[in-house]
Amino acid sequence: MPSSSPSPSRPSSPSSPPLLVLISPMDQETRGHLLESVARDHRIWLFSDREVGWEAPFITGHTRVDTLDADGMIEAARPLAPDAILCWDETRILPAAKVAGALGLPGLTPEAVLTCRDKHLTRLAVAGAGGPQARSTPVSTLAEAHEAAAETGYPVVVKPRALVGSTGTRMARTPGELAEIFPAIRGTTMVEVRERFEQPVLVEEYLDGPEISVDALIWDGEVTPLFVARKELSPPPNFEEVGHGVDAADPLLADPELLRALTTVHAAVGITRGWTHSEWRLTARGPALVEVNARSGGDFISYLGLLATGWDAGLAAARLALGERPEQGAARSGAAAVRFLYPEVETVVGRVTIDRDRLPAGIGIARVVAQPGHVLELPPASHTGRYAMLVASAATAEECRATLDAAEGAVRLEAAEPVPAPR
Repeated sequence: MPSSSPSPSRPSSPSSPPLLVLISPMDQETRGHLLESVARDHRIWLFSDREVGWEAPFITGHTRVDTLDADGMIEAARPLAPDAILCWDETRILPAAKVAGALGLPGLTPEAVLTCRDKHLTRLAVAGAGGPQARSTPVSTLAEAHEAAAETGYPVVVKPRALVGSTGTRMARTPGELAEIFPAIRGTTMVEVRERFEQPVLVEEYLDGPEISVDALIWDGEVTPLFVARKELSPPPNFEEVGHGVDAADPLLADPELLRALTTVHAAVGITRGWTHSEWRLTARGPALVEVNARSGGDFISYLGLLATGWDAGLAAARLALGERPEQGAARSGAAAVRFLYPEVETVVGRVTIDRDRLPAGIGIARVVAQPGHVLELPPASHTGRYAMLVASAATAEECRATLDAAEGAVRLEAAEPVPAPR
């Protein structure tokens, strides 16, 4: 049963700001800025699977509840009579949409969210609208995967159907590589992802070209790209995102081909009002959709967008949840970038240190993200290999990259011991 605990620090009254139920705030390091922004003008009642920690200064109250159980959250939310349901956690946006719908509150429909969450449904919807994307085939067995890859043509991308953060996504360049990686991909699961499919794996066309993401506002069917993030990826066969850069002057924001593609995709998946984070490859034949997500960008992209453009994803999410059109904050015209540092080989962390005297001007955040004893595993074994992150802001994207290059020398990873090789 859900358990609730009010916080005495922010009592409500008839004249109080709107009460928002926030479902799963995620981690402070990459999402804390969202909650901090929303809490300035709203009362927040937190739904989470654990007791309150870093969120305490920003909330009115808290209910401990299974945040993957829509029915349980509906029961817990009704007595609160919230003004809105808020969620930016990819694994919880579907149950959050169900809660909002059951309470008669604004928000994305569960059908639209499910179409985004299930990558196969996304492909079907976009294909039906004639949108640009990778060819894709859902499969269950290795034999089906071989057949799909032969029809698509190597190399192919093999991915789980409904996981997050590129988990389990790999490239296969030959039938032999496909046979080697398929069992692990088919068996890849996440505790926080409960969707199960008879055909749990997608075999897709490999899209060659730079990868970008677009955070966009959709209002009454009109799609407005707010900022573009240029991705830094690890070399194939993995697709680990090792960095992102946002430039307020990115020419893609006004690219007519990308604008048409964005409009087609959002109409296809059924999003008419909302904020989305879509990922694209800029191929020789034009932009092609990788995936579309019914929430703001993760991996610190939303913070980069705020630094570079003035668009606050947290405040925008709150406005949308209240049925209001978001507005840009103080407009900015710069660039910002984040880089995540990885070891060259799998490592057990002894210590990570940052010599702050050596950090160049322009570094706004330099943060250790792996503690002593943490095992830094690299893809495809895991996506937990980051030991530090650096955030730079400057006038241009090129200046950001130069600043990050210089800052890497100030971060030192000391290994406790190498990870033993499997026997």
